[in-house]
Amino acid sequence: MIIVLRPEATKKDIGHIIEKVKKLGLKVMVSQGVERTIIGIIGEEDIVRVQPLEAYPGVEKVMSILKPYKLAAREFKGRASVIDADGIKIGGKKIVVMAGPCSVEDQDGLMSIGKAVKKSGALVLRGGAFKPRSSPYAFQGLGEEGLKYLMEVKKKTGLKIVTEVMDTREVELVERYADILQVGARNMQNFNLLKEVGLCKKPVLLKRGISATVKEFLMSAEYILSNGNFNCILCERGIRTFEDATRFTLDLNAVPLIKKLSHLPVIVDPSHGTGKWDLVSAMSRAAIAAGADGLIVEVHCSPEDAFSDGAQSLLPKKFDVMMKELGPVAKAVGREL
Repeated sequence: MIIVLRPEATKKDIGHIIEKVKKLGLKVMVSQGVERTIIGIIGEEDIVRVQPLEAYPGVEKVMSILKPYKLAAREFKGRASVIDADGIKIGGKKIVVMAGPCSVEDQDGLMSIGKAVKKSGALVLRGGAFKPRSSPYAFQGLGEEGLKYLMEVKKKTGLKIVTEVMDTREVELVERYADILQVGARNMQNFNLLKEVGLCKKPVLLKRGISATVKEFLMSAEYILSNGNFNCILCERGIRTFEDATRFTLDLNAVPLIKKLSHLPVIVDPSHGTGKWDLVSAMSRAAIAAGADGLIVEVHCSPEDAFSDGAQSLLPKKFDVMMKELGPVAKAVGREL
């Protein structure tokens, strides 16, 4: 249930409503927009329905949200959320491109990639310091050493950092280095991890699970929001279907659908979504045309030598060409790169 307040509602009015709702044993979330303040009520709605909420000072209307994801729902916040990642706005008019290697391998290589993607127009450097791998014998990442390499590139280039956190015990460590904490597809329903990043101050990039429905995806986002962190960015990265010509099936239907159902920004990962470098540019253009707020793309100076995911990584020169191609598409749909 949400309570929409009048534009002239005072802090005293808001405080009064919050106090009353909390006394009923319910959880309260406040979303303050430019014109309106909305109070979300989480808990058993039957307790609230018997309360004369419309009679409270400052209340304009009371609405019931029927969807199981209350805070992530479009009804909770009418206008689209814009997430601030250390000065980079995700969800606004500008398309935000995140780029870099799948894994952080060494400092010199990461610096070369960082400088290249920055020159081409990327605003955020991606790179995994902790890597979830299907095989226990595959490269698992450099850990904190990799985080330090990412920080060095940030200092030299000004790029922001997005990197994956895999374990509740690593959240505090990763938060010290990253501007955006990524929860990967394999951890989309790791509810303890979702709760932990929900307590963070930093934005969270939540990737859709390999076999997750849109509803399940939004319910996972709800875990993050319900713990107080509204800085959640959703990422469509391909789902598992019967098709085996590509690594996954990039579900671009999900982009406009989620933006209809939720106020949260949506970005697309065409690298994991296809698994083939030569499909990445086409799917990036399609993602922007579908309404994506950004892209996360894998780039490597020597894909054949990459520790992971070389087959889907673009060379820097290919990434540069792609970025030039994206501009007209963004302009055509009223966005900018």
